Amino acid sequence: MATKEIPAQRFSVTSSRTFRDVVAAFEAAVGHPDMNAFRKNVGAAKTFAELESIVQGAIGPSGLMEFARFDLGEVLRKRNGSATPQSLRFVVGNPVIMSQMVQHVPDAGSYAPVSILIDERPGGVHLSYDRMASFLAPYGNADALQVARDLDAKVEALLTATAQGRVK
Repeated sequence: MATKEIPAQRFSVTSSRTFRDVVAAFEAAVGHPDMNAFRKNVGAAKTFAELESIVQGAIGPSGLMEFARFDLGEVLRKRNGSATPQSLRFVVGNPVIMSQMVQHVPDAGSYAPVSILIDERPGGVHLSYDRMASFLAPYGNADALQVARDLDAKVEALLTATAQGRVK
């Protein structure tokens, strides 16, 4: 049995925009494929080039796609009442980027796709993300770490643009 300590760095940006506007901008930037059809198409792909084409058709302008979302606020409102702030956790990623990390560090599959939290707090709407590079740094693989840094830059640019209302 082995245990490895994995420190995480959290990137967070705060927006003065409404929760609804922030979420709408975020949703516009990521792809929303029909996941059943996506899984079927990925399974039917004969080559990595075919898989890349399928992924390209599924991602949004950010280069990422939504795999799942969890409405944490809905659950908390059941517990604490309707005045509870809203909170959504999105699981997003790009299978091609994931494969570039996992081929060097198999444990990267534990962290990809990534989680993004968008939630209301005093002072604004927070968009938070745990940096992939912080998860992969302890493994010491330069190739995986470079892919992780590139992914971090992509996600952080998306969150910053979303918070500022300048998502393309």
